Amino acid sequence: MKITQMHKQKDTVLSFEIFPPKKDDELKNIDATLDILCELNPDFISVTFGAGGSSNNNRTIELAKKIKYQYHVEPVVHLTCLSYDKKDIDEFSRILTSEGIENVLALRGDRNPDIPEKDEFHHASDLITYLKRKNDFGIAAACYPECHPESANRVEEMRHLRKKVDAGAEVLLSQLFFDNNYFYRFVEDCRIAGIDIPITPGIMPVINAKQIKRMVTMCGASLPERFQKIIYKYGDNKDALFDAGMSYALSQIIDLLANDVDSIHLYTMNNPIVARRICEGIRNII
Repeated sequence: MKITQMHKQKDTVLSFEIFPPKKDDELKNIDATLDILCELNPDFISVTFGAGGSSNNNRTIELAKKIKYQYHVEPVVHLTCLSYDKKDIDEFSRILTSEGIENVLALRGDRNPDIPEKDEFHHASDLITYLKRKNDFGIAAACYPECHPESANRVEEMRHLRKKVDAGAEVLLSQLFFDNNYFYRFVEDCRIAGIDIPITPGIMPVINAKQIKRMVTMCGASLPERFQKIIYKYGDNKDALFDAGMSYALSQIIDLLANDVDSIHLYTMNNPIVARRICEGIRNII
């Protein structure tokens, strides 16, 4: 099923993100997480994608096939473009189509000094335009409630996002955030800008101090005072921070649903304990 159909047919769309294990023999271990995630009947599970032609790309496809044919859940495969040319994208598209995978999350991809960039796709909108012209995928795109780190301001952010939508993006999945007010304001800005496709908030439970620093560095998400107090009080207690981080993420999700947000995308980090705790917390409210 295409990702747009899911939003038309469901009152609340629930989805998760997982990533392919780095080693082939670890692919079997992902079942523990998938078993738990699929108990809640998610509408789709997105699978991240390695850049630069790495073997991780093959694991992405294998994992997407497992999700679709073993667990009977729609996979959405991340597809980056910064380090690929049209021939590469054609080949990835051919493989995905041949395996019956209908949906992709079209991304530029992060810049990596160790992986050379190619000169055919500079932005996610370029990839979306190309995919729409040659394929029949359902296409999701990324959005950033607090602006992409490379955007000069909110006006520029909306301009770039509008290009993705005009190119053919049908659903937006947001980067993580820790203050729901940023998401609500972002959605309002999108509607004013004429962006009327579904916008799904992305939630990541932060369960250790090292992860917090990494996430903030990577995506520039700000930490509200309430969250900073949690870090300050429990940062040196691993178990307490895990519980507090899970509770905070659940409170975000409950607030979003209470404010009529009709979709949730959860970054699971392949952690079956995180998956189970979230699923137990929201099972009766979706």
